[in-house]
Amino acid sequence: MLRGVATISFYADDVAAAKKWYSELLGLEPYFQRPDAVNPAYVEFRLGDYQHELGIIDRRYQPPAAAGGVGGAVVFWHVDDIEAALTRVKGMGATEYEPLIKREAGFITASVLDPFGNILGLMYNPHYLKVLGERQSV
Repeated sequence: MLRGVATISFYADDVAAAKKWYSELLGLEPYFQRPDAVNPAYVEFRLGDYQHELGIIDRRYQPPAAAGGVGGAVVFWHVDDIEAALTRVKGMGATEYEPLIKREAGFITASVLDPFGNILGLMYNPHYLKVLGERQSV
């Protein structure tokens, strides 16, 4: 039934500031912005090996039942050098949510809160690299 991540949505009080922060982090501009680039209420980036979508939505449109504060789910994005990625996001103003943890079988995780209150998970994931390698050899 579940086939893959389609879009991950983050909320921000200041979408323009979040757009600037994520553009710097990702090294790319959003491909989609509504209603316009000057006063965005929604921006969306396509990133990574599979062009996953990261949307940033004005917090005014957050579902009414959403809990205040930090959410309960963490989406981990594969990074090739987790220590460098963690240092970079912290240098950009993110704060530690969960420290770097070396897990079994070569997996390493860490997570931060971005400046807008969203959890950004970072992971060195050998399985991701294996799947990517298999897809590229086909």
